[in-house]
Amino acid sequence: MKIYTKTGDKGETSILTGERVPKNSPIIEAYGTIDELNSFIGLAAAEVQNNEIKLLLEKIQNQLFLVGADLASPEKKGNKKLEAFLTPKEFILETEETIDHFESGLEELKNFILPGGSKASALLHLCRTVARRAERKVVALKESVNAEENIVIFLNRLSDLFFVLARYENKISGTEDVIWKK
Repeated sequence: MKIYTKTGDKGETSILTGERVPKNSPIIEAYGTIDELNSFIGLAAAEVQNNEIKLLLEKIQNQLFLVGADLASPEKKGNKKLEAFLTPKEFILETEETIDHFESGLEELKNFILPGGSKASALLHLCRTVARRAERKVVALKESVNAEENIVIFLNRLSDLFFVLARYENKISGTEDVIWKK
């Protein structure tokens, strides 16, 4: 099978419901940003040294594939939501537990920090900012379609998790967080 289909040459693409939408539609913007986040997570995973974090990042990548499918099958005027692609609440609860786990190994944060430190930490901060942008894209999408509420919450928690992981990665690499100086 060839990778190119030529079906998108006129600026449209198909979503999971079979509907054709412009490539700049809010749906495509939202799940395209999820795809971008997934790619940055892959880059971060290539740099982190801690195996527990590597495995966690791979798990998040798999979760984000489901989130992308959820976004690509919106419930709109008469379209029934594809139940198999719903983002489960468990993603949120697991992420909160994971934040607590890694945060328990960190000193209390007393200053604002800048993205940076080790290369892996800087990449995890990049994941944090792309997760925030994805969250904003999904919030914007919700103005036109009935996007799953769990997606927004999950992306919000993911950005928090990436912040904690960036700090944790600095700690285990022996690199100081970069403190913001006024």
